[in-house]
Amino acid sequence: MKIAYLAPELPALSATFVYNEILQLEKMGDDILPLSVRRPNPIAEDVALDRLKKNVVFVYENKKYQVIINHIALLIQKPVFYVKAFGFLIKDIITVGIFTRNALGLVYRYFYAACIADQLLKHKCLHIHAHFAHVPGDLAMYAATMAGVKFSITAHANDLFERGWLLREKIHRAVFLVTISEFNKRFLVRLGGAAEKIRVIRCGIDFQAFPNRKDSALGQVIKIGAVCRLVEKKGIDTLIRAVSILKKAEINVSLYIAGSGPLEAQLYQLTNELGLTKDDVRFLGALPHGQVSDFIHSLDMFILPCRRDKNGDMDGIPVALMEAMAIGIPVISTVLSGIPELIDDRETGLLTEPDDIDGLVTAMMALAKEGSLRARLIQNAANKIKTEFSLTANTLMLRDLIYSRCRSLS
Repeated sequence: MKIAYLAPELPALSATFVYNEILQLEKMGDDILPLSVRRPNPIAEDVALDRLKKNVVFVYENKKYQVIINHIALLIQKPVFYVKAFGFLIKDIITVGIFTRNALGLVYRYFYAACIADQLLKHKCLHIHAHFAHVPGDLAMYAATMAGVKFSITAHANDLFERGWLLREKIHRAVFLVTISEFNKRFLVRLGGAAEKIRVIRCGIDFQAFPNRKDSALGQVIKIGAVCRLVEKKGIDTLIRAVSILKKAEINVSLYIAGSGPLEAQLYQLTNELGLTKDDVRFLGALPHGQVSDFIHSLDMFILPCRRDKNGDMDGIPVALMEAMAIGIPVISTVLSGIPELIDDRETGLLTEPDDIDGLVTAMMALAKEGSLRARLIQNAANKIKTEFSLTANTLMLRDLIYSRCRSLS
């Protein structure tokens, strides 16, 4: 089947789960048309992505005159579907508020949806799937309606908790909506989404791509690490403060932070204020995806003390935690969103409350001192990733859902 795949940025370092899913579908025999709202900066570098990078269409790079031509052509070729899409736009503008920024955004995305619809027709796509329910969800919804094809969405976190406009409408109009956790499904059902149209399918990882580290012994210097964007919801300031307490207790630890983001300068300043040296806390910047596995493999523990930020945004289930668990690095995170669906406290990892610095210190000390606990967590975590968070199994579930819904509604 020819399927279009739309994401905010393809192929982006921060969304490896999207392009891994595309590559897996192609291995299963599907013909994928990759669509990206905008060009990522930087673009993920990987030999396996060469074909994707060659074929990806950057939606917002279309010339405006060409998009206008697309609208005219769609109105002539598909008048009924085009008018239906325009009707959705009018209803949606009224729903979000006529004189609001969201309304202007909808008009903007409706405009560019025409070039996606043109691509769907040109490549004879039978279905378009969007990752993230906000901007990609809007574009896929209007484009699919204009072209007279079916669409679906995978919803994650930010697109629900901070930028979750028109979610009920998208659930109603889509053939299905996938989300990554039971927590998210309950949230969507409370909003009024039809439970039978919402499916939980995990963002899986390729277990084979993360060779398991057999040795669970600690190094002479306990090496703690995190891989994430440096934004408020990741809680890296909490982690730095916890490391500072361990250093004051003369525990020999070093923290390695792989990632970049708007809080980078602020976090640097925090390390200075706490008297931490460059050997105590090392900022590595964003790593190419091919280097992430080696970095995690070098750690003694992997920690993401996630929190809900001031805008209400929070993580879903961080893929980096899955990768660390697959490799055999014990993990610590927080009781938030879908994270407890991945980490069973004291069974597959350790959980603390968000912003609980003392609780985080206690969890880190437990991992440092209790060898039997470390060994049990490592073994159980690897088994959980194999059984519930497999890229192949979860992609196959999504593929089967696309095929079954397309057949039943054809």
